[in-house]
Amino acid sequence: MGFEGETWYVRGVPDTGEDGGADTEIGEILIEDADFPWLSGRFRAGPAFDAVRGLFARELALAERDGAEHWAEWETVYAEIGRRVRLVSPDGPVAEFLLHIDGDRAWFRWSDEPFEREGADR
Repeated sequence: MGFEGETWYVRGVPDTGEDGGADTEIGEILIEDADFPWLSGRFRAGPAFDAVRGLFARELALAERDGAEHWAEWETVYAEIGRRVRLVSPDGPVAEFLLHIDGDRAWFRWSDEPFEREGADR
């Protein structure tokens, strides 16, 4: 699909009042592999990454655990990531994303439309 070689940006959400907000540079992802619906590549941390590093570490630890009892906590952690972080493609910000960061690796999927939520009215 032609994503390899693109650079995607991880930015702070403006006006959150948190460190890592106000459109700060959290990092960038150089896309090395496109395996629809996932893109993955090398992550380069930006100056504001430390403000959200712990959230991404906790999210990944919860996502990798066995069993269903931790998913409510994962959703809470990921909601905070969504509140503080946005993903920006070469064409501009995306509406929704699921992003994992582990050291210098990142992988994600995204949508131009908001994801459907369980129990949401249609």
